[in-house]
Amino acid sequence: MDKVKLGFNKLTIYKFIWLICLAIFFFTSYNFANWFTSTRSDVGSIVFKWEHSIPLWSWSIVPYWSIDLMYGLAILLVCSHRALKILCLRLLSAQIICIICFLIFPLKFSFERPTLDGLSGLLFDILMGFDKPFNQAPSLHITLLVILWQFYASYFRGVWRYILHIWCLLIALSVLTTWQHHFFDVPTGVGVGCFCIWLWPNDSLSPIKNYQLPKQYFWSSVYFLLFAFSFYIAIYFYSWALWLLWFSVAFLLVSVNYLLVGTVGFQKQTNGKFNLVVTILYLPYFVIIWVNSRLWTFKNKSVDLICDNVYLGRIPSNNTLRTNHFFSIVDLCAELPIPHFNGQYNLIPVLDMTPLTIEQCQQAAEIINQHYKKGKLLVCCALGYSRSATAIIAWLLLTKRASNLDEAISMVKERRHTIVITAKQRIILLDWFLQIKKGSQYVKS
Repeated sequence: MDKVKLGFNKLTIYKFIWLICLAIFFFTSYNFANWFTSTRSDVGSIVFKWEHSIPLWSWSIVPYWSIDLMYGLAILLVCSHRALKILCLRLLSAQIICIICFLIFPLKFSFERPTLDGLSGLLFDILMGFDKPFNQAPSLHITLLVILWQFYASYFRGVWRYILHIWCLLIALSVLTTWQHHFFDVPTGVGVGCFCIWLWPNDSLSPIKNYQLPKQYFWSSVYFLLFAFSFYIAIYFYSWALWLLWFSVAFLLVSVNYLLVGTVGFQKQTNGKFNLVVTILYLPYFVIIWVNSRLWTFKNKSVDLICDNVYLGRIPSNNTLRTNHFFSIVDLCAELPIPHFNGQYNLIPVLDMTPLTIEQCQQAAEIINQHYKKGKLLVCCALGYSRSATAIIAWLLLTKRASNLDEAISMVKERRHTIVITAKQRIILLDWFLQIKKGSQYVKS
Protein backbone atom coordinates (compact mmCIF):
# COMPACT_ATOMS: atom_id res chain seq x y z
CA MET A 1 0.00 0.00 0.00
CA ASP A 2 2.86 2.36 0.88
CA LYS A 3 4.54 1.71 -2.49
CA VAL A 4 1.28 2.44 -4.34
CA LYS A 5 0.82 5.64 -2.36
CA LEU A 6 4.43 6.66 -3.01
CA GLY A 7 4.01 6.01 -6.75
CA PHE A 8 0.82 8.06 -6.76
CA ASN A 9 2.49 10.94 -4.97
CA LYS A 10 5.45 10.93 -7.33
CA LEU A 11 3.12 11.00 -10.34
CA THR A 12 1.17 13.90 -8.81
CA ILE A 13 4.40 15.82 -8.25
CA TYR A 14 5.48 15.20 -11.85
CA LYS A 15 2.10 16.44 -13.07
CA PHE A 16 2.46 19.76 -11.28
CA ILE A 17 6.08 20.12 -12.38
CA TRP A 18 5.09 19.58 -16.00
CA LEU A 19 2.10 21.91 -15.68
CA ILE A 20 4.15 24.73 -14.16
CA CYS A 21 7.01 24.34 -16.65
CA LEU A 22 4.67 24.22 -19.64
CA ALA A 23 2.75 27.27 -18.39
CA ILE A 24 5.96 29.27 -17.92
CA PHE A 25 7.25 28.24 -21.34
CA PHE A 26 3.88 28.98 -22.96
CA PHE A 27 3.52 32.53 -21.68
CA THR A 28 7.21 33.35 -22.12
CA SER A 29 7.53 32.09 -25.70
CA TYR A 30 4.08 33.29 -26.79
CA ASN A 31 4.56 36.80 -25.42
CA PHE A 32 8.05 37.00 -26.90
CA ALA A 33 6.76 36.04 -30.35
CA ASN A 34 3.95 38.59 -30.02
CA TRP A 35 6.34 41.35 -28.98
CA PHE A 36 8.96 40.52 -31.60
CA THR A 37 6.41 40.43 -34.41
CA SER A 38 4.91 43.74 -33.30
CA THR A 39 8.30 45.38 -33.90
CA ARG A 40 8.46 44.20 -37.51
CA SER A 41 7.19 46.10 -40.54
CA ASP A 42 6.89 43.11 -42.90
CA VAL A 43 3.88 41.44 -41.28
CA GLY A 44 1.04 40.65 -43.66
CA SER A 45 -2.19 38.64 -43.62
CA ILE A 46 -3.58 35.64 -45.45
CA VAL A 47 -7.32 36.22 -45.74
CA PHE A 48 -9.90 35.16 -48.32
CA LYS A 49 -12.71 37.45 -49.49
CA TRP A 50 -15.44 35.17 -48.18
CA GLU A 51 -14.05 35.51 -44.65
CA HIS A 52 -15.50 39.02 -44.43
CA SER A 53 -18.92 37.38 -44.08
CA ILE A 54 -17.90 35.47 -40.93
CA PRO A 55 -19.98 36.90 -38.05
CA LEU A 56 -18.59 38.03 -34.72
CA TRP A 57 -20.32 35.90 -32.06
CA SER A 58 -19.36 37.39 -28.73
CA TRP A 59 -20.66 34.37 -26.77
CA SER A 60 -18.12 32.12 -28.52
CA ILE A 61 -15.40 33.62 -26.33
CA VAL A 62 -16.60 31.15 -23.65
CA PRO A 63 -15.70 27.97 -25.59
CA TYR A 64 -12.59 29.81 -26.82
CA TRP A 65 -11.39 30.34 -23.24
CA SER A 66 -12.39 26.82 -22.15
CA ILE A 67 -9.36 25.26 -23.81
CA ASP A 68 -7.22 26.67 -20.97
CA LEU A 69 -9.23 24.61 -18.48
CA MET A 70 -8.99 21.54 -20.75
CA TYR A 71 -5.23 22.01 -20.98
CA GLY A 72 -4.66 21.96 -17.22
CA LEU A 73 -7.18 19.22 -16.47
CA ALA A 74 -5.69 16.92 -19.11
CA ILE A 75 -2.32 16.95 -17.37
CA LEU A 76 -3.94 16.33 -13.98
CA LEU A 77 -6.11 13.48 -15.32
CA VAL A 78 -3.39 11.23 -16.75
CA CYS A 79 -2.99 8.04 -14.77
CA SER A 80 0.53 6.87 -15.67
CA HIS A 81 4.02 8.25 -16.11
CA ARG A 82 4.10 7.18 -19.76
CA ALA A 83 0.77 8.86 -20.57
CA LEU A 84 1.94 12.03 -18.81
CA LYS A 85 5.21 12.06 -20.75
CA ILE A 86 3.51 11.54 -24.12
CA LEU A 87 0.85 14.21 -23.52
CA CYS A 88 3.35 16.80 -22.29
CA LEU A 89 5.81 16.11 -25.10
CA ARG A 90 2.99 16.66 -27.58
CA LEU A 91 2.01 19.94 -25.92
CA LEU A 92 5.65 21.07 -25.74
CA SER A 93 6.27 20.13 -29.38
CA ALA A 94 3.16 22.06 -30.41
CA GLN A 95 4.39 25.17 -28.64
CA ILE A 96 7.89 24.96 -30.12
CA ILE A 97 6.71 24.33 -33.69
CA CYS A 98 4.09 27.09 -33.63
CA ILE A 99 6.43 29.67 -32.09
CA ILE A 100 9.07 28.89 -34.72
CA CYS A 101 6.45 29.38 -37.43
CA PHE A 102 5.31 32.68 -35.87
CA LEU A 103 8.88 33.96 -35.95
CA ILE A 104 9.79 32.72 -39.44
CA PHE A 105 6.67 33.86 -41.30
CA PRO A 106 4.66 36.22 -39.06
CA LEU A 107 1.05 37.05 -39.87
CA LYS A 108 -1.55 39.28 -38.27
CA PHE A 109 -5.32 39.33 -37.99
CA SER A 110 -6.74 42.06 -40.23
CA PHE A 111 -10.32 42.63 -38.96
CA GLU A 112 -11.12 45.40 -36.47
CA ARG A 113 -13.20 44.01 -33.61
CA PRO A 114 -15.82 46.44 -32.18
CA THR A 115 -16.04 47.21 -28.46
CA LEU A 116 -18.10 44.62 -26.58
CA ASP A 117 -19.96 44.87 -23.25
CA GLY A 118 -20.97 42.47 -20.52
CA LEU A 119 -19.31 39.20 -19.61
CA SER A 120 -18.19 38.59 -23.19
CA GLY A 121 -16.62 42.04 -23.30
CA LEU A 122 -14.78 41.36 -20.03
CA LEU A 123 -13.43 38.05 -21.33
CA PHE A 124 -12.29 39.74 -24.53
CA ASP A 125 -10.58 42.50 -22.52
CA ILE A 126 -8.71 39.93 -20.42
CA LEU A 127 -7.67 38.07 -23.58
CA MET A 128 -6.44 41.25 -25.24
CA GLY A 129 -4.38 41.99 -22.16
CA PHE A 130 -1.75 39.49 -23.32
CA ASP A 131 -2.87 38.37 -26.80
CA LYS A 132 -2.12 40.57 -29.78
CA PRO A 133 -3.32 40.21 -33.42
CA PHE A 134 -0.15 38.30 -34.33
CA ASN A 135 0.85 34.66 -33.88
CA GLN A 136 -1.63 33.51 -36.49
CA ALA A 137 -0.55 30.50 -38.54
CA PRO A 138 -0.57 27.77 -37.55
CA SER A 139 -3.21 28.50 -34.93
CA LEU A 140 -1.74 27.35 -31.61
CA HIS A 141 -5.31 27.23 -30.30
CA ILE A 142 -6.28 24.68 -32.96
CA THR A 143 -3.01 22.77 -32.57
CA LEU A 144 -3.58 22.32 -28.85
CA LEU A 145 -7.25 21.50 -29.45
CA VAL A 146 -6.33 18.58 -31.75
CA ILE A 147 -3.98 17.15 -29.10
CA LEU A 148 -6.44 17.62 -26.23
CA TRP A 149 -9.40 16.38 -28.28
CA GLN A 150 -7.60 13.14 -29.02
CA PHE A 151 -6.61 12.83 -25.36
CA TYR A 152 -10.12 13.34 -23.93
CA ALA A 153 -11.72 11.11 -26.58
CA SER A 154 -9.81 8.18 -25.08
CA TYR A 155 -11.37 8.89 -21.67
CA PHE A 156 -15.03 9.54 -22.51
CA ARG A 157 -17.59 6.99 -23.68
CA GLY A 158 -21.22 7.07 -24.77
CA VAL A 159 -23.11 10.36 -24.58
CA TRP A 160 -20.16 12.13 -22.93
CA ARG A 161 -18.03 11.53 -25.98
CA TYR A 162 -20.69 13.16 -28.19
CA ILE A 163 -20.78 16.14 -25.83
CA LEU A 164 -16.98 16.33 -26.05
CA HIS A 165 -17.07 16.34 -29.85
CA ILE A 166 -19.72 19.07 -29.95
CA TRP A 167 -17.79 21.24 -27.49
CA CYS A 168 -14.50 20.77 -29.33
CA LEU A 169 -16.20 21.73 -32.59
CA LEU A 170 -17.44 24.90 -30.89
CA ILE A 171 -13.89 25.67 -29.77
CA ALA A 172 -12.62 25.14 -33.32
CA LEU A 173 -15.35 27.41 -34.69
CA SER A 174 -14.68 30.02 -32.02
CA VAL A 175 -11.23 30.90 -33.37
CA LEU A 176 -13.08 32.35 -36.38
CA THR A 177 -16.21 33.74 -34.72
CA THR A 178 -14.22 35.59 -32.04
CA TRP A 179 -12.23 37.20 -34.86
CA GLN A 180 -8.99 35.84 -33.47
CA HIS A 181 -7.85 33.93 -36.57
CA HIS A 182 -8.27 33.80 -40.32
CA PHE A 183 -9.24 30.55 -42.00
CA PHE A 184 -5.69 29.73 -43.17
CA ASP A 185 -4.64 29.37 -39.55
CA VAL A 186 -7.15 26.58 -38.91
CA PRO A 187 -6.04 23.77 -41.31
CA THR A 188 -2.38 24.59 -40.63
CA GLY A 189 -3.12 24.28 -36.91
CA VAL A 190 -4.81 20.92 -37.50
CA GLY A 191 -1.75 19.77 -39.43
CA VAL A 192 0.68 20.70 -36.65
CA GLY A 193 -1.54 19.07 -34.02
CA CYS A 194 -1.68 15.84 -36.01
CA PHE A 195 2.07 16.00 -36.53
CA CYS A 196 2.70 16.26 -32.78
CA ILE A 197 0.52 13.18 -32.13
CA TRP A 198 2.32 11.34 -34.94
CA LEU A 199 5.66 12.36 -33.46
CA TRP A 200 4.76 10.95 -30.03
CA PRO A 201 2.40 7.98 -30.63
CA ASN A 202 0.66 6.13 -27.80
CA ASP A 203 1.34 2.51 -28.64
CA SER A 204 4.30 2.43 -31.01
CA LEU A 205 7.86 3.64 -31.38
CA SER A 206 8.31 7.35 -31.96
CA PRO A 207 9.70 8.03 -35.45
CA ILE A 208 12.56 10.05 -33.97
CA LYS A 209 13.55 7.08 -31.79
CA ASN A 210 13.79 4.59 -34.65
CA TYR A 211 17.39 3.65 -35.30
CA GLN A 212 16.80 1.39 -38.28
CA LEU A 213 17.92 3.68 -41.06
CA PRO A 214 17.06 2.27 -44.50
CA LYS A 215 18.51 5.33 -46.27
CA GLN A 216 16.66 4.89 -49.54
CA TYR A 217 18.27 7.95 -51.10
CA PHE A 218 16.64 7.71 -54.52
CA TRP A 219 13.03 7.50 -53.37
CA SER A 220 13.65 9.97 -50.58
CA SER A 221 14.92 12.42 -53.21
CA VAL A 222 11.92 11.79 -55.46
CA TYR A 223 9.45 12.61 -52.70
CA PHE A 224 11.50 15.58 -51.54
CA LEU A 225 11.32 17.00 -55.08
CA LEU A 226 7.55 16.45 -55.03
CA PHE A 227 7.44 18.28 -51.71
CA ALA A 228 9.46 21.18 -53.09
CA PHE A 229 7.35 21.39 -56.28
CA SER A 230 3.98 21.33 -54.50
CA PHE A 231 5.24 23.83 -51.91
CA TYR A 232 6.44 26.21 -54.65
CA ILE A 233 3.15 25.98 -56.58
CA ALA A 234 1.16 26.64 -53.38
CA ILE A 235 3.18 29.74 -52.51
CA TYR A 236 3.46 31.05 -56.08
CA PHE A 237 -0.24 30.82 -57.02
CA TYR A 238 -1.45 31.55 -53.46
CA SER A 239 -5.22 31.62 -52.81
CA TRP A 240 -6.79 28.16 -53.13
CA ALA A 241 -3.47 26.72 -54.27
CA LEU A 242 -2.47 26.92 -50.61
CA TRP A 243 -4.27 23.59 -50.18
CA LEU A 244 -1.25 22.09 -51.96
CA LEU A 245 0.64 22.68 -48.72
CA TRP A 246 -1.20 19.57 -47.50
CA PHE A 247 0.38 17.61 -50.35
CA SER A 248 3.80 19.07 -49.61
CA VAL A 249 3.59 18.02 -45.94
CA ALA A 250 2.61 14.47 -46.93
CA PHE A 251 5.43 14.21 -49.47
CA LEU A 252 7.95 15.55 -46.97
CA LEU A 253 6.93 12.95 -44.38
CA VAL A 254 7.23 10.17 -46.97
CA SER A 255 10.68 11.48 -47.93
CA VAL A 256 11.73 11.35 -44.26
CA ASN A 257 10.41 7.80 -44.00
CA TYR A 258 12.56 6.64 -46.92
CA LEU A 259 15.64 8.46 -45.67
CA LEU A 260 15.50 7.98 -41.91
CA VAL A 261 12.68 6.26 -40.05
CA GLY A 262 11.40 3.55 -42.38
CA THR A 263 7.96 2.00 -41.99
CA VAL A 264 7.66 3.33 -38.42
CA GLY A 265 6.80 6.69 -39.98
CA PHE A 266 3.58 5.32 -41.49
CA GLN A 267 2.46 3.82 -38.16
CA LYS A 268 0.27 1.17 -39.79
CA GLN A 269 -1.60 -0.64 -37.04
CA THR A 270 -1.75 -4.38 -36.38
CA ASN A 271 -5.30 -4.47 -37.79
CA GLY A 272 -4.11 -3.13 -41.15
CA LYS A 273 -5.50 0.37 -40.69
CA PHE A 274 -4.19 3.84 -39.83
CA ASN A 275 -5.42 6.03 -37.01
CA LEU A 276 -7.21 9.29 -37.81
CA VAL A 277 -4.17 11.49 -37.20
CA VAL A 278 -1.92 9.55 -39.59
CA THR A 279 -4.72 9.44 -42.16
CA ILE A 280 -5.06 13.24 -42.04
CA LEU A 281 -1.31 13.80 -42.39
CA TYR A 282 -0.80 11.36 -45.26
CA LEU A 283 -4.21 11.55 -46.97
CA PRO A 284 -3.03 13.15 -50.28
CA TYR A 285 -0.28 10.53 -50.55
CA PHE A 286 -2.63 7.67 -49.63
CA VAL A 287 -5.11 8.72 -52.33
CA ILE A 288 -2.39 8.99 -54.98
CA ILE A 289 -0.89 5.61 -54.06
CA TRP A 290 -4.31 3.91 -54.03
CA VAL A 291 -5.22 5.32 -57.46
CA ASN A 292 -1.80 4.27 -58.74
CA SER A 293 -2.31 0.72 -57.47
CA ARG A 294 -5.60 0.47 -59.33
CA LEU A 295 -4.27 1.99 -62.55
CA TRP A 296 -1.36 -0.47 -62.69
CA THR A 297 -3.54 -3.51 -61.96
CA PHE A 298 -6.94 -2.77 -63.53
CA LYS A 299 -6.31 -5.30 -66.35
CA ASN A 300 -5.26 -8.02 -63.90
CA LYS A 301 -7.17 -10.20 -61.50
CA SER A 302 -7.20 -8.76 -58.03
CA VAL A 303 -5.77 -12.06 -56.73
CA ASP A 304 -4.21 -15.15 -58.33
CA LEU A 305 -3.91 -18.64 -56.85
CA ILE A 306 -0.25 -19.66 -56.74
CA CYS A 307 -0.59 -23.08 -55.09
CA ASP A 308 -2.03 -24.87 -52.05
CA ASN A 309 -4.48 -22.22 -50.85
CA VAL A 310 -1.90 -19.43 -51.19
CA TYR A 311 -3.07 -16.42 -53.24
CA LEU A 312 -1.06 -13.44 -54.46
CA GLY A 313 -2.66 -10.05 -55.05
CA ARG A 314 -2.92 -6.34 -54.48
CA ILE A 315 -4.34 -4.70 -51.36
CA PRO A 316 -7.84 -6.21 -51.31
CA SER A 317 -11.08 -4.30 -51.63
CA ASN A 318 -14.21 -5.13 -49.63
CA ASN A 319 -15.55 -6.97 -52.67
CA THR A 320 -12.38 -9.08 -52.96
CA LEU A 321 -12.59 -10.10 -49.31
CA ARG A 322 -16.31 -10.79 -49.55
CA THR A 323 -16.09 -13.01 -52.63
CA ASN A 324 -12.94 -14.98 -51.73
CA HIS A 325 -13.53 -15.72 -48.03
CA PHE A 326 -9.88 -15.65 -47.04
CA PHE A 327 -8.97 -17.26 -43.74
CA SER A 328 -5.79 -15.23 -43.32
CA ILE A 329 -3.84 -12.35 -44.85
CA VAL A 330 -0.12 -11.63 -44.92
CA ASP A 331 0.21 -7.92 -45.67
CA LEU A 332 3.57 -6.47 -46.76
CA CYS A 333 2.27 -3.00 -47.65
CA ALA A 334 3.29 -0.18 -45.31
CA GLU A 335 1.46 2.62 -47.11
CA LEU A 336 -2.12 1.47 -47.71
CA PRO A 337 -4.84 0.20 -45.34
CA ILE A 338 -6.96 -2.88 -45.83
CA PRO A 339 -10.74 -3.02 -45.27
CA HIS A 340 -12.20 -4.62 -42.17
CA PHE A 341 -11.08 -8.26 -42.00
CA ASN A 342 -12.31 -10.82 -39.46
CA GLY A 343 -9.71 -13.50 -40.13
CA GLN A 344 -6.07 -13.93 -39.13
CA TYR A 345 -4.21 -10.77 -40.15
CA ASN A 346 -0.41 -10.57 -40.20
CA LEU A 347 1.49 -7.37 -40.99
CA ILE A 348 5.09 -7.25 -42.19
CA PRO A 349 5.37 -3.63 -43.36
CA VAL A 350 7.86 -2.94 -46.16
CA LEU A 351 8.36 0.39 -47.93
CA ASP A 352 7.17 0.55 -51.52
CA MET A 353 9.86 -0.08 -54.16
CA THR A 354 12.25 -1.54 -51.57
CA PRO A 355 13.35 -5.17 -51.18
CA LEU A 356 12.54 -7.47 -48.29
CA THR A 357 15.41 -8.10 -45.92
CA ILE A 358 16.65 -11.61 -45.10
CA GLU A 359 14.75 -11.45 -41.79
CA GLN A 360 11.53 -10.38 -43.52
CA CYS A 361 11.85 -13.20 -46.07
CA GLN A 362 12.19 -15.69 -43.24
CA GLN A 363 9.33 -14.18 -41.25
CA ALA A 364 6.94 -14.05 -44.22
CA ALA A 365 7.72 -17.60 -45.31
CA GLU A 366 7.14 -18.99 -41.82
CA ILE A 367 3.85 -17.12 -41.37
CA ILE A 368 2.55 -18.34 -44.72
CA ASN A 369 3.49 -21.88 -43.84
CA GLN A 370 1.82 -21.56 -40.46
CA HIS A 371 -1.60 -20.55 -41.81
CA TYR A 372 -2.11 -21.80 -45.37
CA LYS A 373 -3.48 -25.23 -44.33
CA LYS A 374 -6.26 -23.60 -42.29
CA GLY A 375 -7.91 -21.95 -45.28
CA LYS A 376 -7.38 -19.58 -48.18
CA LEU A 377 -4.46 -17.25 -47.54
CA LEU A 378 -3.80 -13.96 -49.33
CA VAL A 379 -0.31 -12.48 -49.56
CA CYS A 380 -0.65 -8.85 -50.67
CA CYS A 381 1.06 -5.52 -51.18
CA ALA A 382 0.03 -2.38 -53.09
CA LEU A 383 0.14 -4.01 -56.54
CA GLY A 384 0.80 -7.66 -55.77
CA TYR A 385 3.84 -7.46 -58.04
CA SER A 386 6.99 -7.39 -55.92
CA ARG A 387 6.92 -7.41 -52.11
CA SER A 388 4.15 -9.99 -51.81
CA ALA A 389 5.61 -12.05 -54.68
CA THR A 390 8.95 -12.13 -52.86
CA ALA A 391 7.25 -13.46 -49.72
CA ILE A 392 5.64 -16.33 -51.63
CA ILE A 393 8.91 -17.11 -53.41
CA ALA A 394 10.58 -17.35 -50.00
CA TRP A 395 7.84 -19.72 -48.83
CA LEU A 396 8.29 -21.94 -51.90
CA LEU A 397 12.00 -22.18 -51.15
CA LEU A 398 11.57 -22.70 -47.40
CA THR A 399 9.16 -25.61 -47.91
CA LYS A 400 11.13 -27.20 -50.81
CA ARG A 401 8.31 -26.62 -53.25
CA ALA A 402 11.02 -25.15 -55.43
CA SER A 403 14.60 -26.43 -55.55
CA ASN A 404 16.21 -23.14 -56.52
CA LEU A 405 15.47 -19.43 -56.83
CA ASP A 406 14.82 -19.41 -60.58
CA GLU A 407 12.34 -22.24 -60.26
CA ALA A 408 10.49 -20.46 -57.45
CA ILE A 409 10.28 -17.22 -59.46
CA SER A 410 9.01 -19.15 -62.50
CA MET A 411 6.33 -20.88 -60.43
CA VAL A 412 4.95 -17.53 -59.24
CA LYS A 413 5.33 -15.81 -62.60
CA GLU A 414 3.42 -18.60 -64.32
CA ARG A 415 0.34 -17.70 -62.26
CA ARG A 416 0.84 -13.93 -62.06
CA HIS A 417 2.77 -12.78 -65.12
CA THR A 418 3.31 -9.20 -63.95
CA ILE A 419 5.51 -9.87 -60.93
CA VAL A 420 8.79 -7.97 -60.71
CA ILE A 421 11.79 -9.25 -58.74
CA THR A 422 14.63 -6.74 -58.86
CA ALA A 423 18.29 -7.69 -59.07
CA LYS A 424 18.82 -6.50 -55.49
CA GLN A 425 15.91 -8.59 -54.25
CA ARG A 426 17.25 -11.65 -56.08
CA ILE A 427 20.60 -11.26 -54.33
CA ILE A 428 18.90 -11.05 -50.92
CA LEU A 429 16.71 -14.07 -51.66
CA LEU A 430 19.72 -16.04 -52.87
CA ASP A 431 21.76 -15.16 -49.75
CA TRP A 432 18.84 -16.16 -47.54
CA PHE A 433 18.32 -19.44 -49.46
CA LEU A 434 22.01 -20.33 -49.16
CA GLN A 435 21.81 -19.74 -45.39
CA ILE A 436 18.84 -22.10 -45.22
CA LYS A 437 20.62 -24.81 -47.19
CA LYS A 438 23.79 -24.39 -45.16
CA GLY A 439 21.94 -24.61 -41.86
CA SER A 440 19.31 -27.13 -43.02
CA GLN A 441 16.55 -24.79 -41.87
CA TYR A 442 13.86 -26.15 -44.15
CA VAL A 443 10.43 -26.53 -42.59
CA LYS A 444 7.75 -29.13 -43.07
CA SER A 445 4.93 -28.04 -45.37
